[in-house]
Amino acid sequence: MRFHHKAGVKNPKSRSFLSILLLVIATTCLAGGLYLLVLVMTPNVPILYPVEPIEIKSLEISKTDRIYIPKIGVNVELVAGGPEALDKGSWHRFPERGDPVQGGNFIVSAHRFSIGLTPGQTRQKSPFYHIDKLEINDQIIVDYQGKRYGYQITEHSSVKPNQIEIEAVSDSPKLTLYTCTLKGESDGREVYVAKPLGEVKDGMVETAVINNFSQ
Repeated sequence: MRFHHKAGVKNPKSRSFLSILLLVIATTCLAGGLYLLVLVMTPNVPILYPVEPIEIKSLEISKTDRIYIPKIGVNVELVAGGPEALDKGSWHRFPERGDPVQGGNFIVSAHRFSIGLTPGQTRQKSPFYHIDKLEINDQIIVDYQGKRYGYQITEHSSVKPNQIEIEAVSDSPKLTLYTCTLKGESDGREVYVAKPLGEVKDGMVETAVINNFSQ
């Protein structure tokens, strides 16, 4: 007759529970990793981040300030204040230096890429992701204080983070639109300068702007 010490006896139920726990943890980590990958890849997946050109004629002038980039489907609020404005859409930097009414250097920035909790939030928080698709002569529309204004891109450049001259005071009216590169804020910024086309009113500038979008 053989005797077994209790310490040497393994409980099958404990081993089964441990196996299930490890499986649950592994599955959760895998699912979490895949979901994070989906969030990171959202801007590059057309079904998650469709780039749909905007038909400006179909949009009424907004009661709040907004900026539209029809070619890449950007339609976001334009907010003054501090950096928290970036979470609401686009940031009107240094309003005292310029706007569509007073002229000067009208400076606007927005996030290039920022991860949200869902693909929809990631898309919403990354309005300028596809800004690299813009070209000279493409146009930008701004609703400001109840009126609509048109701008046409004349320059594009990449600058380092310390090249703050892009935000300098200007005697000539212009729109300076910028965002970080895809490598992040420490790498630099993509800058687009646009000249004012005037107020979009009574089919005057509006006709020229709309026609250009369709070319």
